[in-house]
Amino acid sequence: MTESTGSAGSAGNPQLEQIKAGYSFEGGALELGAAVVDNAASPDVPVRLPLSMMNRHGLVAGATGTGKTKTLQLMAEQLSASGVPVFLADIKGDVSGVASPGESNDKVAARAKDVGQDWKPTAYPTEFLSLGGQGKGVPVRATVTSFGPTLLSKVLGLNDTQESSLGLVFHYADQRGLSLLDLKDLTAVIQFLTSDEGKADLKGLGGLSASTAGVILRNLISFSDQGADVFFGEPEFDTKDLLRTTGDGKGVITCLELPGVQDKPALFSTFLMWLLADLFHDLPEVGDADKPKLVFFFDEAHLLFNDASPAFLQAIEQTVKLIRSKGVGIFFVTQTPKDVPNDVLAQLGNRVQHALRAFTPDDAKALKATVQTFPTSGYDLEKLLTSLGTGEAVVTVLSETGAPTPVAWTRMLAPQSLMGPSPDATIDQVVDASPLKPKYAEAVDRESAYEMLNKKLADTPPADGEPAPPQSAQPPAQAKEKKDDPSMVEQVVKSSAFKSMVRSAGTVLGREITRSIFGTARRR
Repeated sequence: MTESTGSAGSAGNPQLEQIKAGYSFEGGALELGAAVVDNAASPDVPVRLPLSMMNRHGLVAGATGTGKTKTLQLMAEQLSASGVPVFLADIKGDVSGVASPGESNDKVAARAKDVGQDWKPTAYPTEFLSLGGQGKGVPVRATVTSFGPTLLSKVLGLNDTQESSLGLVFHYADQRGLSLLDLKDLTAVIQFLTSDEGKADLKGLGGLSASTAGVILRNLISFSDQGADVFFGEPEFDTKDLLRTTGDGKGVITCLELPGVQDKPALFSTFLMWLLADLFHDLPEVGDADKPKLVFFFDEAHLLFNDASPAFLQAIEQTVKLIRSKGVGIFFVTQTPKDVPNDVLAQLGNRVQHALRAFTPDDAKALKATVQTFPTSGYDLEKLLTSLGTGEAVVTVLSETGAPTPVAWTRMLAPQSLMGPSPDATIDQVVDASPLKPKYAEAVDRESAYEMLNKKLADTPPADGEPAPPQSAQPPAQAKEKKDDPSMVEQVVKSSAFKSMVRSAGTVLGREITRSIFGTARRR
């Protein structure tokens, strides 16, 4: 490749003509930028992404500082303008700029001229959420029951055996009508099962040993002590609130502010997975559509896959594969494609690859692996991917027929909203005016497992000659109830064949019947 600069036309250049033909779509599309050959952008060769293919999922990758966040912003803006709601996880706090009009400067003007963009400062309808109210935004919470044992095990760092044991605890709570709304409810149930009074019930669970229950309890208490308890409880967030549009037809961009939980990466990554699992069960099948119902950007995606069990990875793969039929598109955002397992990566038909670094042998291996994920092209991708400028990317997407488009070195358009955090005053104004604030702002602590166990202790008379037990923060013994004939679920759970399956698959039948792929509870 030569090092000439400036704009060029496609006439007479076979590579540009091929790209132009490959990205000429009949339906609606996102405008990503202009094709580049020999370092010269060609405004008459736009690189686009069909709206109808946005639910085929995608990957936005690249080293730190190469422009991934601006690409997310650009895509979110155009989706909103096309009437598609968007969900963004804002880990570094700089995506909030979508709520404010952009500011022109020499760089923005030069980029717009180079790629033929009619740039106008524009603010987009935005909703700010925060996990449990930590940070700016309407608080978003989930109940422990809804979150389920599979995702909670990932958060707590449990191994396969401990995960299946936690599933048995959830099953026990389900059978006994003990509502698990917040972490103190789950802690109370496990403390009861590991107490002298709960030994019989613990033994009745079969696959749950006292030592494993103790490990889970210690991890749970430590997790709660770190401040994670504020993320669990009621009112639980209804994921249908992510699917809103404004009166003039624009999609609302929901921005989950996460700066306050950067030290809890497993929590926010699994929380995002809970949102997807909940959407999967709430939304009807839509088949092929002109545009998606929602596009979900999963930032720092490697955090979701780190130390994940095979069963957890399989559940992610199933969710990604199946949720497209509900009209939801998922874009994973990370440093390199190798951060995403191959079975998941195979589901991501749209690729926007920013520059990679090759400073170490591991970097060089990642570079070669990335090149192999792209179709054959007229570019020397191994060289190009290490020399891309900020705001440039190598793009290939799925055409309207589902075939991969030609690989295109792309100079990306500039976002029209603020390329940086919105002012605090703007965010506060948006949050105060949010229609979701009255619904979710105040936490609710209704009667659940913790209170039910304490009440049962208070109602249980002491044995003759014994003083009444004092009230304490510890969950008391549960009164012995007459055991009903075991249900089909209980019989199956206690069978030796089922226990073997639990150990290998990390699941329980009670969970499978009432919960989704990830063990998240269906809404009743």
